[in-house]
Amino acid sequence: MTSPAWRATGLLFENCNCQLVCPAHFSFKQLCTHERCLGLWAMAFVDGSYGTTPLAGLNVAILYDSPRHMFAGGWTTALLVDERADQLQREALETILYGKAGGPWEVLARFVETRLESRALPIRFEDAGRKKRMWVDGLFDTSIEAIRGNDKAEEAILGNLFNQIHAPTQVLALGKTRCSDGRLPFATEGTHALYSRFSWRVP
Repeated sequence: MTSPAWRATGLLFENCNCQLVCPAHFSFKQLCTHERCLGLWAMAFVDGSYGTTPLAGLNVAILYDSPRHMFAGGWTTALLVDERADQLQREALETILYGKAGGPWEVLARFVETRLESRALPIRFEDAGRKKRMWVDGLFDTSIEAIRGNDKAEEAILGNLFNQIHAPTQVLALGKTRCSDGRLPFATEGTHALYSRFSWRVP
């Protein structure tokens, strides 16, 4: 079946166990800091739709475990979907983020070997300017804080950078995550993090 046109905008932030900055963020051909790269992508959808199915206001997280050489594949991922999503919205998010509807996630899907069953959970999100946080009580809590730039006023940024899922300009940060999901447990503190305002569209 042909997927309908879709679009999505919002905030995307990430945290993994690499030192600042994760080498694989520039290219999956670069080696990550540790033998396994453990982390997550957290997404807050501000606007968007999959066909006629609205996506605005929903939160999503993707946990992952990959080898140090991410380009080699063999990733394991787990999708956590906002429990407020109805059946059509959950199916739409799974289709997009599993890479079945084109766009940037289709590229990342090529590296995934094991995709764990998705879960609908009460995912909460806070955007406090320089600080972002997403969590599910009793399961995971991830937060990042932007790094101030040389002028001590504006955030430090990466600019004019190609990345499949992020915007060309990304704000550098340090992150902390505690994830007790027995399928992909991990913990980080003071490690690689960043965020950007994503905009994806497949006509």
